[in-house]
Amino acid sequence: MRPLFALLAAAVVAASAVPARAAETGLEKGTPALKSVSALAFSPDGILFIGDSQAGTIYAVGTDDTKSASAGDVAVDNLGDKVGSALGTTAANVTINDVKVNPASGNIYLAVTRGKGAEATPVIARLDRTSGNVAEFPLKDVPCAKVTVPNAVVGNKRQEAFTSLAFVDGRVIVAGLSNEEFASTLRALPFPFKDADKGTSVEIFHGAHGKLETQAPVRTFVAYKISGADYLLAAYTCTPLVKVPLADLKPGQKVKGTTIAELGNGNRPLDMIVYNKDGKDYILLANDKRGVMKILIDGFDSAEPITARPKGATAGVKYETIKELTGVLQLDKLDAGRALVLAQAADKTLSLKSVPLP
Repeated sequence: MRPLFALLAAAVVAASAVPARAAETGLEKGTPALKSVSALAFSPDGILFIGDSQAGTIYAVGTDDTKSASAGDVAVDNLGDKVGSALGTTAANVTINDVKVNPASGNIYLAVTRGKGAEATPVIARLDRTSGNVAEFPLKDVPCAKVTVPNAVVGNKRQEAFTSLAFVDGRVIVAGLSNEEFASTLRALPFPFKDADKGTSVEIFHGAHGKLETQAPVRTFVAYKISGADYLLAAYTCTPLVKVPLADLKPGQKVKGTTIAELGNGNRPLDMIVYNKDGKDYILLANDKRGVMKILIDGFDSAEPITARPKGATAGVKYETIKELTGVLQLDKLDAGRALVLAQAADKTLSLKSVPLP
């Protein structure tokens, strides 16, 4: 057990580190003018990245949330009611677009749309794991920075300008659509932010469609090292699983991803995490039609590329369906042994809970 004075000293150091980190990362006091909140990501030290598809902008926000929260289980029923109440509305007027755990504290952040249609407003909400309270996370006069991309998709696909974010080795990796001929785009934005480039266009072979694909966005992805090299493992609708070398994400270039699995047509991937259990690494992938899949990563380096339409509904690397997990909309890794799950019941009510990693 650590002495009390050591615990207090650690808390003081953590609290005082936030302004220093803000200065080092180019954050300045301001108020992000969000038009939407599409996707979230965190740096290890608690900087929150917000993808605003409508504005075509990625924001970075210093949360000043680095004190370790309760490590207990998460179990929140009727989450829509709790978020709606905290935001002065009802569950019917709340849409939760993304959920992420702040690795610096363990608290949980939600990307929320309050209201419908033209009256809808974007909000960040936070679940404090120590108190169990849900509250709006204020974005007024916070340490922040932003970068706006030059070629976000326009029109009725604007909400897909940013579909997924991750912070990887000092860069914010952004998946989504651009207005380029090859619309599917991955961006590697150095942080602290500088001007954004046009990103890298991505082409894949879509086995279920039997053709090359350049228009569909990556829906969700994770970063993973294969044979010593950094890759993105990305899932697309209908459902190719693709590996893309991170080193190939160069401004204005075109890259061809390697399709290593077809996980079933008519299906939309929702979220994915990577984790280790019993010495082996796995992907946990939530889908809207095919449940939650557990995929062993071992062998991805030598997986045979899919370059022709498969004979069956699935092909390539194998998966196991986790039948105990149903209605899962969002996933994040809570800690080494647990996942955080946002799930929808048959009556449409939402719950947020921790579950053992399968």
